[in-house]
Amino acid sequence: MLTSLDVRLPDGRTLRAHDTGAVGPADAATGPVLMWHHGSPQTGAPLEPVVAAAAERGIRVISYARPSYGGSTPHPDRDVASAGDDAAAVADAFGVERFASMGASGGGPHALAVAARHPLRVTGVVTLAGIAPFTERFDWFAGMRAPGGLQAAREGGRAARARFAETDEFDAEQFLPADHAALDGRWSDLGADVARSAEFGDDGLIDDDVAFVSPWGFDLAEVAAPVLVVQGEGDRVVPRTHASWMLAHLPDATLWMRLDDGHVSVLDVVPDAMDWLLAR
Repeated sequence: MLTSLDVRLPDGRTLRAHDTGAVGPADAATGPVLMWHHGSPQTGAPLEPVVAAAAERGIRVISYARPSYGGSTPHPDRDVASAGDDAAAVADAFGVERFASMGASGGGPHALAVAARHPLRVTGVVTLAGIAPFTERFDWFAGMRAPGGLQAAREGGRAARARFAETDEFDAEQFLPADHAALDGRWSDLGADVARSAEFGDDGLIDDDVAFVSPWGFDLAEVAAPVLVVQGEGDRVVPRTHASWMLAHLPDATLWMRLDDGHVSVLDVVPDAMDWLLAR
């Protein structure tokens, strides 16, 4: 059963956090734990297919809503690295010392941040369709079907990104037919969670985009834990060049390229990715 609580941080902020608890014969204190980092935008609650796959493997799942998402208080001008300390505070609140870190889409950079900031606590990392740090070494926006929000954030900071949000409309062509099929079927909870996140406004998504195109606060070289980079060949949201860049700059990285997948259908690899983490 999912337990939720508000974790109070030293700076006075709170983070809405979630915990599935020990699964099956696993011990809550010593069994395997996975921290799930949500995409942009979502509420921060772990998605049903993630919870189900974890339960089959005796994995406890914990997660939290980043600032301005899902009931967590804002954190103005946050960078990606700040998620490392936030995640550690959530783990402390649930009595968890060591855990694996998995993030999808906008959650990918934040999954890496925990490993960079707290290397002794993270056993392994998985990023699924995760965005790479901004660089001018390649055309970072190339292959994105709808890069407007990120471009606005890069060119004009938070104010420009907020103005873009006032008129932004979702472009369904960002998704492949396989993505739409996933959202209509096995990953329908993702679409439902995105809809639920709307009640909390756009601030979380705006702050995410600004953080993605700004210095992250850590280098990929600081991520010592083994990292599995999962990428859909046809992804029109986060193109394959982002995965290639991370593969080249992470010290211990493995790439799983999914030839028939886009941004959402690639999530079907979650159970196999959990097995990859358990093996480490």
